[in-house]
Amino acid sequence: MALNTDNIRLVFGLKLKQLRLDKGLSLSELSQKSGLSISYINEIEKGKKYPKSDKILALASAMDVDYDTLVSIKLSKRLEPISELLSSNILTELPLELFGIDPANLLELLSDAPTKISAFIGTLIEIARNYNMSVEQFYFSALRTYQEMHDNYFEGIEEAAERFLADRNINEEMILDEKYLADVLRKEYGYRIEEINDKSHPGLQGVRSLMVPRPQGNRLLVNSQLTSDQRAFEYGREIGYQYLRLKNRLHTTAMVEAESFEQLLNNFKASYFAGAIIIKRTLLVQKLKGFFALETWQPEVLLDMIRYFQTTPETFCYRLSNVLPRHFGIKQLFFLRFSNFSGQNRFEMTKEMHLARKHNPHTVKDEHYCRRWIALNSLQELAEQQKTKETSSTLCRGQISHYVDTADEYFVVSFAKAVATTGHLNVSVTMGIYLDEETRKAIRFLGDPTIRRREVNETCERCRLFNCKERMAAPTILQKRRKNDDLRKEIKKMLHES
Repeated sequence: MALNTDNIRLVFGLKLKQLRLDKGLSLSELSQKSGLSISYINEIEKGKKYPKSDKILALASAMDVDYDTLVSIKLSKRLEPISELLSSNILTELPLELFGIDPANLLELLSDAPTKISAFIGTLIEIARNYNMSVEQFYFSALRTYQEMHDNYFEGIEEAAERFLADRNINEEMILDEKYLADVLRKEYGYRIEEINDKSHPGLQGVRSLMVPRPQGNRLLVNSQLTSDQRAFEYGREIGYQYLRLKNRLHTTAMVEAESFEQLLNNFKASYFAGAIIIKRTLLVQKLKGFFALETWQPEVLLDMIRYFQTTPETFCYRLSNVLPRHFGIKQLFFLRFSNFSGQNRFEMTKEMHLARKHNPHTVKDEHYCRRWIALNSLQELAEQQKTKETSSTLCRGQISHYVDTADEYFVVSFAKAVATTGHLNVSVTMGIYLDEETRKAIRFLGDPTIRRREVNETCERCRLFNCKERMAAPTILQKRRKNDDLRKEIKKMLHES
């Protein structure tokens, strides 16, 4: 187990405290037997100090254990989960300060109640194993939490993007396209930009871009099947890495190379920067105000906005998640991305983000997502269109979704389109806005009777709408829950009668 200095101190302190408690010794008694002060032993147990050899010998003798046993980094079975946590390097690679956690306080918490904390960590590890959660998935979850904590709005990156634009005298109306951003990479940062395709680089199939660092100038390989809008974003992200001086980075859009949380965080920052220089916040806010003031739901206006900014639906929706909380007070929203092979009835949620709370819908393991969601309906509609004609257009559909058994209502907008780099694969990106009183006032067209309204649920397995024509599975979880509720009522009744 490879441990850094801080973790070695912590392991020693945990072992010392556990041995002391196993021997039935108080801090005062161990102090008397070893000749070391109570405060010094307390600091050792909290992982703040690592004693010298003579003091380790005194502690070992006082507790009647071998020197080697005490200095070994192997923890007892009860503390194995903490050992796994420390050896995984999660504590060192995850910048806890970003989440408002002082690492010293966390280590102190581990040392104060090691057995209880170990049991808790063991439970989390077991859950992660049951769901086949990798370290990379853990980092993605941590990044998503970081975004949600800040309402996915980062003023420092917004200001950096505006400085970049001001330095180049780019006025508000000018939209940065593929050509402009490529020129910046070549002329200001010395990049060489080349195309990649299945023939020249078959091993990079499906990869959007790959940056190969070179002393004489970085080499950027870009997938030849990308649209102009997608290329612009790839170039913008590369500029983000350089302008923000992000050194520890991913070199490709394939996240399989991610080795640390910092790499994912820097990739997010560079991507945020790209969205901010392509879709300027002042211009977007101005256009959104006009859109929300409409009396009727007009999806073509949103598609026109996407075309105006020369961007993709995904970048546009992500940019919405940046500005809606800060500039419109719309803080309860979610973002989803689904993928689906044309003609198949299987849908995979490949990205999600929730602001303010964990909204429905969200990722559920081994269940069938509600087929009434507009995110899935738009993919099904796109697949039907593709049967009769080749379409390169983007579908934009809206729906007011009312969740069964709750008072929750969302206005949901979904964009569906084919993936340029992968045959027969379609994706939908979806923005959902929770409809509270403030949001209903901010968006005037919500009363438009032409907007589709549907009752929806999380999954078929949890749904009580037995006459649903779109149902894909029996309501097994609902039935189990009701059976358990009936059992609890019967037990309570029997106990009350007695």
